[in-house]
Amino acid sequence: MSTIEQNLQAVRGSIAQAADEAQRPAQDVTLLAVSKTFGADAVLQAVQAGQTAFGENYLQEALDKMAAVQAALPQGGLSWHFIGPIQSNKTRPIAEHFDWVHTVEREKIAVRLSEQRPEGLPDLNICLQVNISGETSKSGVTLAELPALARAVAQLPRLRLRGLMAIPEPETDLVRQRAAFARLRALYEQLRAEGLALDTLSMGMSADLSAAVLEGATIVRVGSAIFGSRNYS
Repeated sequence: MSTIEQNLQAVRGSIAQAADEAQRPAQDVTLLAVSKTFGADAVLQAVQAGQTAFGENYLQEALDKMAAVQAALPQGGLSWHFIGPIQSNKTRPIAEHFDWVHTVEREKIAVRLSEQRPEGLPDLNICLQVNISGETSKSGVTLAELPALARAVAQLPRLRLRGLMAIPEPETDLVRQRAAFARLRALYEQLRAEGLALDTLSMGMSADLSAAVLEGATIVRVGSAIFGSRNYS
């Protein structure tokens, strides 16, 4: 058994434990393996261990990796999620190659993704990134601007607004971790009550996935706990 397979088993166990505590089915939580800075070989090891959903932050690295994985697995069956910052000049390849985008925070970006999504592909699944902790250095739409952005994105063709994403300020205390995720869940429930057909809360990473699952996460984005420490040099 590879290290990646062992790590995946451990992460799935953590998800199952938190889901059991929350009295939720563990299968309601999708594990998104964040493979940024790791090569196609690491992705293929994860696929061999049953992983099918992968998250990428850096566009060119992602496109090269996706091509290599596709060459090795021509049958497909994987889901690719873009989870990094989106520049206006990068929207076309994102719209053309990814299944999900978790980091939409401006209507302009959503409009470009809508216009550039090829008609032959399924609608592009969208999550709106919310600056849930109000950090000036953090990306995301403000809480006040979220409802208007959500209504605008929900009307765009070739996009399907699925839900919300957040990266709260790092906390080591479980209670404070849960509080940030509870705020995101409350916003999600508010939008659903207003008639938006949302079904996704993308929240929780390696250090706080249990808190996220306890607060209703449907996607957790886990990288280092699966693939190991990253080398950014």
